[in-house]
Amino acid sequence: MNSKLSVHIFFLFGLFTSFAANTALYGQSNHHAHGDWVDLFDGKTLTGWKAVGGKAPYTVENGAIVGTMTKGTPNSFLITEKEYGNFILELDIKLEGSETNSGVQTRSHINDKGRVYGRQVEIDPTPRAWSGGIYDEARRLWLYPVDLNENAKTAYKPEVYNHLRIEAIGDETRTWLNGIPVAYVIDTLDATGFIGLQVHGIPDHLAGKKVYFKNIRIQTKNLQSQAFPENIRIVNLKPNNLSPAEKKSGIKLLFNGENSDGWRSVRGKDFPTKGWKISQGQITVLKSDGGESTNGGDIVTKDEYSAFDLSFEFKLTPGANSGIKYFVTGKEQTSGSAIGLEYQILDDKEHPDAKMGRDGNRTLASLYDLISSDKTTRARRPIGAWNRGRIVVTADNEVTHYLNGFKVVSYKRGSKTYKDLVAMSKYKDWENFGEAVSGHILLQDHGDNVSFRNLKIKALK
Repeated sequence: MNSKLSVHIFFLFGLFTSFAANTALYGQSNHHAHGDWVDLFDGKTLTGWKAVGGKAPYTVENGAIVGTMTKGTPNSFLITEKEYGNFILELDIKLEGSETNSGVQTRSHINDKGRVYGRQVEIDPTPRAWSGGIYDEARRLWLYPVDLNENAKTAYKPEVYNHLRIEAIGDETRTWLNGIPVAYVIDTLDATGFIGLQVHGIPDHLAGKKVYFKNIRIQTKNLQSQAFPENIRIVNLKPNNLSPAEKKSGIKLLFNGENSDGWRSVRGKDFPTKGWKISQGQITVLKSDGGESTNGGDIVTKDEYSAFDLSFEFKLTPGANSGIKYFVTGKEQTSGSAIGLEYQILDDKEHPDAKMGRDGNRTLASLYDLISSDKTTRARRPIGAWNRGRIVVTADNEVTHYLNGFKVVSYKRGSKTYKDLVAMSKYKDWENFGEAVSGHILLQDHGDNVSFRNLKIKALK
């Protein structure tokens, strides 16, 4: 045989052998057969997976894992037998219909009752469009509803495969759907855990609908994060902490978790000597008589703000009342609490204020005495649990209240609708109420025990 021909044959045989070895390790797709990616699904069997939770069946059809929605059974999961810590996961998902949802569990676990719990990346074809958002299954519920990133609500495409990318690196989980960045959560729970594919519990008429998963691959070494836009909301669940990404985007702490720096009494230059307590990373208004500013009094930021993105966490005690006010100028003379637009903080079930005003406009997260908040029960947390509030005021005076990531109030300062509401409220006698160019942020002393933490603000242009 010609020596040159022998060399060529040997070279081609080497290439074939290398390709065959890679195919056996990484799967059939050449896209997956290089670098540090490893397939979690071989396209033929459920090797490496096991079914837990409900009884919805999982099968393999045409190179995809297929979960079938089944009546009379709770949420079902197909989970990896192996647990993972830091990883980048990519897969394709298709969901039949638009009335249910699915999701991918990350770093999850099973409790002693057989219930799967942990962070889930949602696939949601319903009109609310929260695909790519992050839900804490069977534990803390919604961490990142896509109300927080409305530009991502168009990412999901119905009745076709959607490509999902999940980065779980350190304390950060970030998601992309069809290449569009969606959610960003920083959380200290669950450094490791299994990955799971969900078939959701359903009403009977959806029985037989299917969820398809394919091209499931993972990277656990040499992880390279994709860039994430600075303007997308970060939910940082570490108390009184600023991540490097938050700092870069211009977010600042209003409360450092240790002392009263940056705050003073609304009635003077110093912080109150009574009625407030700073301990264990919390700033707490102490219980007195349930009246407005009869003990320590309201406190305000030393700085003033105009357009801003303010976020905070608060915890109510039974029957408690408080609030966060904004555009507080101190020019109005009052004997009780200072005047300003108020994000109401209230135990709606136990405090009588919830039944006053008009149409529930004094309930939790409402624009106090002006606009009632959306009463979706999903946004509510039990009394004694931490809630996440947020107030966004843009340069053109559009204002939005959020509660636990849900958008619950929207209005425009100075608009005719706004002025008409003021004219019907307890603020009708205050000229140009709530229309100041800038003002302080206020934490209210209403004589009830309420705690705050994780107060952050970003000035908007």
